[in-house]
Amino acid sequence: MSAVVRSGVDRLHAMKHPLLTGRRIGLVTNPTGITADFRTTVEVCASLQDSQLTALYACEHGLYGQRQAGVLFEDETDPELGIPVYSLYGKHKRPTAEMLQNVDTVLFDIQDLGIRFYTYLSTLLYTLEACAEHGKSLLVLDRPNPLGGSIAEGGMLRPGYESMVGAWQMPIRSGMTLGELALMVNDVKGVRCDIDVIRLEGWDRKMEYTDTGLPWMVPSPNIPTIDSARVYGGTCFFEGTNLSEGRGTTRPFEWIGAPWLHGVELARRMNASGLPGVHAHPVYATPAFSKHQGELCSGVRLFVTDREQFQPVHTGLRLLHEVISLHPDSFEWLTPPKEGSRYFIDLLTGGTDVRMTLAGSEGLRSITRNWREEAEAWENQRKPYLLY
Repeated sequence: MSAVVRSGVDRLHAMKHPLLTGRRIGLVTNPTGITADFRTTVEVCASLQDSQLTALYACEHGLYGQRQAGVLFEDETDPELGIPVYSLYGKHKRPTAEMLQNVDTVLFDIQDLGIRFYTYLSTLLYTLEACAEHGKSLLVLDRPNPLGGSIAEGGMLRPGYESMVGAWQMPIRSGMTLGELALMVNDVKGVRCDIDVIRLEGWDRKMEYTDTGLPWMVPSPNIPTIDSARVYGGTCFFEGTNLSEGRGTTRPFEWIGAPWLHGVELARRMNASGLPGVHAHPVYATPAFSKHQGELCSGVRLFVTDREQFQPVHTGLRLLHEVISLHPDSFEWLTPPKEGSRYFIDLLTGGTDVRMTLAGSEGLRSITRNWREEAEAWENQRKPYLLY
């Protein structure tokens, strides 16, 4: 399938943009920074005639996608270009004055998932703030939201629960591109960064990634396919529990399980719940790494049967509720790593409601109702910032 959509980087080479001409540029990217004809964004930026590429910046998983989740790393030097590769996932999570010293404009080109707790969004917002603070410009090379741009889902992040897995007050599923979100944050939060977006061409908000014809590059080691990206907005909740979220299996985030889980009964309950566009199927797996490494686990795999009807966030919430109900004595929330820090599930969900109330049926109903209302309010709030 030939590309019917042109991403920001596909349009970059032919542009005479004022934030590029005569400027030293830095680039935040990873393997998803790729053109429709398979050139890397690093190659494109290095070949610009009127600009000089002086720095690269790497977020979680590294510039080449070579690191697993949560692995911190230090600054490096690019072996081909001989320029610094500054780590934004080590001692620093945002560019410092030193990192920006030899740069006039920072370009950002990374494929996001449209989900609040996917850390590339946080890196973008931190970079936005750093550029404003240090007098640098920011140019976002926009990419499609792989879940489409029509629907928002999930509750708003509560003040005080900001973190690398939730940098701003927004719902779990934004229904926006990274370019749109950057413009919105810049305005609503009053960041006042000199920012622009190289827009997509040919993208419709109803398009899923598979409709674009663009090459799918693995955005992170445990999102290998669009199938995993579709469900991630809900099954990522299990990162905050003692169940495996599928890391170390061939179906990360599509499958969840544990040695003590009754997968057949869990699948029965999920399928009886009437959730749209999804089927839960009992499947055994033995994770090769991460939680329950080397242990045979019973679990369920989610099959998306209707991508337009499927609601990943609400499906994940229901799945979590059913696991707690089915195994109240075995299920556990992962405890904070040190005294005074917050539960990871609270950071993922943006507050304490899920951890404190989801076990009961009324808690599930209340959270579902509140999250739907907050997502609807967000859909109205975001309207002035939609580019497509």
